[in-house]
Amino acid sequence: MKTTHKHYICNAAKMAAVADRSVSLVVTSPPYPMIEMWDEIFSRQDAKIEKALKKSEGLLAFELMHQVLDRVWKEVFRVLSPGGFACINIGDATRTLGDNFALYPNHARILNAAQALGFTALPCILWRKQTNAPNKFMGSGMLPAGAYVTLEHEYILILRKGGKREFTSPAAKENRRQSALFWEERNQWFSDIWIDLKGTRQAMGKQKNRTRSGAFPFELAYRLINMYSVKQDLVLDPFLGTGTTILAAMAAGRNCAGYEIDPTLLENFYDKCNNSLDQFSSVIQQRIDLHNEFVQGRLDAGKPIKYENTHYGFPVITNQEKEIVFSIPVSVEQQNDESMVVNYALPSKETSNVFAAATKTATVAGTSGVTSRMDGLLFPDFDKKR
Repeated sequence: MKTTHKHYICNAAKMAAVADRSVSLVVTSPPYPMIEMWDEIFSRQDAKIEKALKKSEGLLAFELMHQVLDRVWKEVFRVLSPGGFACINIGDATRTLGDNFALYPNHARILNAAQALGFTALPCILWRKQTNAPNKFMGSGMLPAGAYVTLEHEYILILRKGGKREFTSPAAKENRRQSALFWEERNQWFSDIWIDLKGTRQAMGKQKNRTRSGAFPFELAYRLINMYSVKQDLVLDPFLGTGTTILAAMAAGRNCAGYEIDPTLLENFYDKCNNSLDQFSSVIQQRIDLHNEFVQGRLDAGKPIKYENTHYGFPVITNQEKEIVFSIPVSVEQQNDESMVVNYALPSKETSNVFAAATKTATVAGTSGVTSRMDGLLFPDFDKKR
């Protein structure tokens, strides 16, 4: 299996390289309106924004910034296929302009714009962004009637274009089954509150004008890609930043395209991808390790497990998990300055029967140079130098 990953250094308001109705999933986090670190990038696209900020006209600046983003959401709607999803990570902003401290509800403004375009809004996710300093009092501290609530969460807006996605051909149905989640993952990931992710603060090296990016955690993108797409789908990030969505798509076996207006954020990006192969295999291994721990806990509690995964031989809770297959990235090839191809190893379907106990080791026929990192699993040994 191969996937292709492209990044374009240009404004996502015109994504000419992406065809109509060709994208299955958008995962992105735009610049947050009314967060000061993004003022310059918004003002470069509309000079009226800088004037409004200087005049302390917060609501006007807020609306003008969102009008810049609206052009991108219109493109997102164009390129999404029927039944495709857009997952938008966004935080609200608080800011003092003049003597007025106020909340600017970015998530609500984006929802309104998306629904006006024709998106269906689905239940969203709140995730607690644990990056605030311990001393986080706002306003009058311990004195009442003058303090403000600290924002410690962000939104992941879930939008769908049209009705439910249809999987009609036998091949499409098989691919969907092989892309399934574990039962316990489904229960955790489809909760509307995530408290187990940590916010990401990234130093930006030689850049003078921006001290950090707005990067979200790898795990956030990886979860969403697995939740709302299947293998070899095309994922798009119109605000690519440091490339987290592409990295997550590589790990998940999806194709990906991204747009970024600031070329310095993607310097040496091929090297970053190539050096992430160990991380990709570790992410897959962690999913299996956690599943094995979950299974062992149920067995220890005397709870029966009815089904067995046909590829690996470990127990699974539901019939829908029987055909899960993990595609393991083994190499990254640079095609040109904008494009890379990732090659994957696929396991043999021949496994020994280890349903009787979660701790037995599966034997995958026809493999060589592999190491078992957890009982019941076999993966290529990415720790060896090549």
